[in-house]
Amino acid sequence: MEKSEIFVGAHSYAAICAFTLIIGWLAHWVYRWINPPCNGRLPPGSMGFPIVGETFQFFRTSPSIDMPIYYKRRLERYGPIFKTNIGGQHVVISLDPEVNQFIFQQEGKLFQSWFPETTLNIFGKKTLTTYNRTAHKLIRSFVCKLYGPENVKKSLLPELENSMRESLASWIGKPSVEVNDGVSNMIFGLAAKHLIGLDITNSGELKKNFQEIFQVMVSIPFPIYFPGTSFYRCMQGRRNVWTTLTNVMKKRLSAPGNKFGDLVDLIVEELRSENPTIDESFAIDTLSGLLFASFAPLSCTLTTTFKFLNDNPEVFDKLKEEHEMILKKREGANSGFTWEEYKSLKFSTQVVNEINRITTVIPGGFRKALTDVQVNGYTIPSGWLVMISPMGVHLNPKLFEDPLKFDPWRWTEEKRISMQRNFMPFGGGIRMCPAAEFNKLFITLFLHIVVTEYRWKDIDGGNVKRISEVLVAQEYHIQLVPQT
Repeated sequence: MEKSEIFVGAHSYAAICAFTLIIGWLAHWVYRWINPPCNGRLPPGSMGFPIVGETFQFFRTSPSIDMPIYYKRRLERYGPIFKTNIGGQHVVISLDPEVNQFIFQQEGKLFQSWFPETTLNIFGKKTLTTYNRTAHKLIRSFVCKLYGPENVKKSLLPELENSMRESLASWIGKPSVEVNDGVSNMIFGLAAKHLIGLDITNSGELKKNFQEIFQVMVSIPFPIYFPGTSFYRCMQGRRNVWTTLTNVMKKRLSAPGNKFGDLVDLIVEELRSENPTIDESFAIDTLSGLLFASFAPLSCTLTTTFKFLNDNPEVFDKLKEEHEMILKKREGANSGFTWEEYKSLKFSTQVVNEINRITTVIPGGFRKALTDVQVNGYTIPSGWLVMISPMGVHLNPKLFEDPLKFDPWRWTEEKRISMQRNFMPFGGGIRMCPAAEFNKLFITLFLHIVVTEYRWKDIDGGNVKRISEVLVAQEYHIQLVPQT
């Protein structure tokens, strides 16, 4: 055999060996992807394709208010707890109310909060991951002070009522109003005033920046920072928000004697204390997050409320009857809505519960397992993520009969106790929404004004869609007219 033939043969053999090794390594890698290591029994489920997992299925838009098909299929096939991979992260998704409550209660013990990289880029990685629980507890106490029952009763309720009346009155005489835009302007204006002291008439540009952020928050988590992309516009919006809030903070720190009765007052007081728990950067990131959370979910909720009432006239009539009763009991014609009236409205409470059940204001979010955790006979490995899904609980026909039916009567006194354990619209545990009661009051006040003073006619739209957990209101045009 000639030397050249021996040389070629040796190279061919080496190439075959290398190819075999690569194929073997890939096969092993794929096997480990499909069957990740676990010191116990993983929940059932599929890890999807290598690297991308089931990301695209998870974020596929669902064109209705119903539970997205991604959740439905896996609930039917695997049950309420299943494993998957989203954006390269191993995740256990829980649609089980008892498991969700367990995870909420074990925050800081077996689990810790976790945020996608996109969220960290937008709202501040240091703020969300570095600061300890003391700093977050401080901000929570500030929010409770502003939006807690005492402050609502004392000063906030009359202002809310006046602002709502002015906003809705501005719709009169227009041939068509886009509801989501109208209610989001109203809510954001109120939030900007009470969080950062910004006048309602000057909050429009800031709101536009947050709308760019919202578009990315409900998109596939593979952000591309390039001019023209939604993530690029989002980060431009984020910079504009940061600049605005930085200017507000500098102005207020330079003149601490000027009080506005807002959240910045409380933050400035803390920053100027001898041993502040937070710094200015944390404060700005926190304000940004609170402004976003204050208007984005609630705007969709109120938009959907118009549609619910329009499609269910018996609910509208029952609400009108209840609210007209409290009007008759008032001593003066100019008396405003009171805390006592709010607490006395039984049917309105049922309606608000049903609105929050279907819309689910607060998505459950992610937690990260700090150690191997045993749940319902399964093991959640240390380092894995857990996604809590209130929406998956609220729209489960085994937990709520005919879940897509808008039925406030399911919350009557005799039924409410059994329903309550599966009801988690505001999260739970130490991170339960501190403004939960304020949210319910806000919706009730909105109902009070709408059903006693207005009627409306559908013009166009009114559909909603879900992107994973998030309900997104599409354009809904109505004509609002005063009752005669």
